[in-house]
Amino acid sequence: MKQSIIALTISALFLGGCASNSTNTQKGAGIGAVAGALLGKATGDNAKSRYVWGAAVGALAGAAIGNYMDKQEKEFREELADSGVSVHREGNELRLQLPGQITFATGSATISSRFHGVLDDVAKVLNKYEKTTLMIEGHTDNTGSAQSNQVLSEARASAVRNYLTTRQLDPRRITTVGMGQYQPLVPNTSDQNRQQNRRVALRILPNKA
Repeated sequence: MKQSIIALTISALFLGGCASNSTNTQKGAGIGAVAGALLGKATGDNAKSRYVWGAAVGALAGAAIGNYMDKQEKEFREELADSGVSVHREGNELRLQLPGQITFATGSATISSRFHGVLDDVAKVLNKYEKTTLMIEGHTDNTGSAQSNQVLSEARASAVRNYLTTRQLDPRRITTVGMGQYQPLVPNTSDQNRQQNRRVALRILPNKA
């Protein structure tokens, strides 16, 4: 339901902008702001999910949070070494960047079979560290229409979610959001840059007491 709201809101803003005399830059900035705000809402929903999940499995507090995330980060780096997945630490949050060019075919939300083993390793670590929850963000480059890219980004996030649940990851721990083309890592000015922007990011957050 949340993903449908995101798609409809961005589509409405986009179409409204086309009907007005707004410049492309203004329309892009406005749509990007809406996308960012909706991501914030999704993050809020994920916080509620963490609260419910934390009640079921226990939560972390104080120095235990950093220590728990240190260990999880170490295991992700060991399991995903040379996989093409980059592991980033932001405070007590972990972010895994799954490169779209090796995860999905262009314009597709079907996970490449050669990437299954990588997601198996991700699930292995997540299942071991159950006091964390996961937000899956889908992103695209700017090839094609804004509306189609929004749908594609949502579908890619959902595809990763569905795969991870087949590897015993509890779906209550997972939130997905599609960001379309509005949060590129680099400008969409070359094929190489567009490859970097076609991606899925996994945000791993601790359950805090």
